[in-house]
Amino acid sequence: MTVGVVMLVHTALGRAEQAARHWAASGCPVMIHVDKSVSRKVYDGFVKALDDVPHINFSKRYRCEWGTWGIVAATQTASARLLDEFPEVRHVYLASGSCLPLRPVQELIDYLAARPRTDFIESATTADVPWTVGGLDAERFTLRFPFSWRKRRYLFDKYVQLQRKLRIKRSVPGGLVPHMGSQWWCLSRQTLSAILHDPARSDYDRYFRMVWIPDESYFQTLARQYSTNIESRSLTLSKFDYQGKPHIFYDDHLQLLRRSDCFVARKIWPHAHRLYDAFLTDTAGAMSKQEPNPGKIDRVFAKAVERRVRGRAGLYMQSRFPREDWENGVTAAPYSMFQGFAELFEDFEPWLAKATGARVHGHLFAPDRVHFADGQTAMNGALSDSAVLRDYNAKGFLTNLIWNTRGERQCFQFGPTDNQIINWRVAKDPNAQVSVITGAWAVPLFRSNANFIDLRQEAARLQKIESDHLDVLRSTWTKARVRIWTMAEFIEAPMEPLQTILDEIGPSTQRRLAEAPRMVDLTGFGQFLQNLKNQGMHPYLMGDFPVDPGETARKPRTPPRPYVVR
Repeated sequence: MTVGVVMLVHTALGRAEQAARHWAASGCPVMIHVDKSVSRKVYDGFVKALDDVPHINFSKRYRCEWGTWGIVAATQTASARLLDEFPEVRHVYLASGSCLPLRPVQELIDYLAARPRTDFIESATTADVPWTVGGLDAERFTLRFPFSWRKRRYLFDKYVQLQRKLRIKRSVPGGLVPHMGSQWWCLSRQTLSAILHDPARSDYDRYFRMVWIPDESYFQTLARQYSTNIESRSLTLSKFDYQGKPHIFYDDHLQLLRRSDCFVARKIWPHAHRLYDAFLTDTAGAMSKQEPNPGKIDRVFAKAVERRVRGRAGLYMQSRFPREDWENGVTAAPYSMFQGFAELFEDFEPWLAKATGARVHGHLFAPDRVHFADGQTAMNGALSDSAVLRDYNAKGFLTNLIWNTRGERQCFQFGPTDNQIINWRVAKDPNAQVSVITGAWAVPLFRSNANFIDLRQEAARLQKIESDHLDVLRSTWTKARVRIWTMAEFIEAPMEPLQTILDEIGPSTQRRLAEAPRMVDLTGFGQFLQNLKNQGMHPYLMGDFPVDPGETARKPRTPPRPYVVR
């Protein structure tokens, strides 16, 4: 008993010659099909180079364009000739010129000899496969595809649209249930000969000739008709990315391929000299006998695909930006934004830095400059304090700051006087912790002792800006952790919200706060708000602020009268 190899070759004929000699040296007959697009001169040279090797033959040539019938026709012809000329063959292994045996061929022969009636072919219905790319799964069997997807894409798309519009549907012949799977299979002689000599083959061929990518469905469907024992897997290691394109193996994948324990791998880079030298060797230098297990390296490929598609959280390529809301994490690490705290408390920034151990900045998006912590003019990654440079891409400035300082918690102040372009970026960021005391922007106006008519206009403008920001923070799209207090309710009991904020930032503070940062003197602030009301501006964001909060604080609270519910 032996294994026959059908090899489909269209490029890198030098490497295909090496692989064919390797198969033949182990006693495997090889039937090679060379794509008709290869020039006659090159083809003749390839045939002549293998003249000295017995049991290597060449089959009739077809033009094998991706997604078309030519690949199936080439496989049929080569397989039929292999079975006719080598009656000792009991399994036929379909490979390409870029396939590389990873283990001694004798191990494959022994493995298949122990399973004489088993067919190894990936075969699943369209409802069960997740890898179809291009929006065509069941439709590839119900529509006609006479045009090449690669060379005549316009006609391909238009003809598909026309068939959909006219509701044209083809019927599957003979009650077949279409199956799909990898092109690279290993079938027993009994199953393969039954497919090739089926009385209804002309009907099946006529139907699959108009199926899209028939090499992934023809044998996969018909094997279900004749096989008595199918293992729906391929013995060839082949990996595909999220676009359906095959992964190419290079020299630095050597250890990865060894770990797979697979018999054959594709697609190997033609210039991967190290791989060919390592695997096309004698039995002593090859891998140990193991059950093929490509799942060992699936995790590596899954991580590579995820990194390629999603990237790293908070890190954007300088060559292009991801689509909005498609990024893998807006920022790279948690951070905190405080609105109204620096206006309400004196020396709030140094107090917060001492209490949490975080780096606490001032107003990073102030109109004059970037107020970094400790008055620095530049930060990690050469981030400048220039407002012009920052505003060129304010969103990128924030994500760069968090990325460059990951490992250290960043906190910064914000308010209605700052650049508001980052509002949505922060609101949709799960890493953001936003704490807002609404109306606190009025405290600097109250203490400025400026012309009251100007204060009234500025207060109306800032209130409108903060109101719009609050709408963003309360949106259903918001993913940040947001806490909002009115100024009136906050100053009644500031210790509890401050403790909540510190607990959320990190576990560095295990004990309860003994005292809050010193609050600014608000004597007369209530009257200031009343004056704004008297001038026609309604400062509603501060909450129900008393005209004289100091007087209210001096009055003892009257306990509520008890009552009885009957």
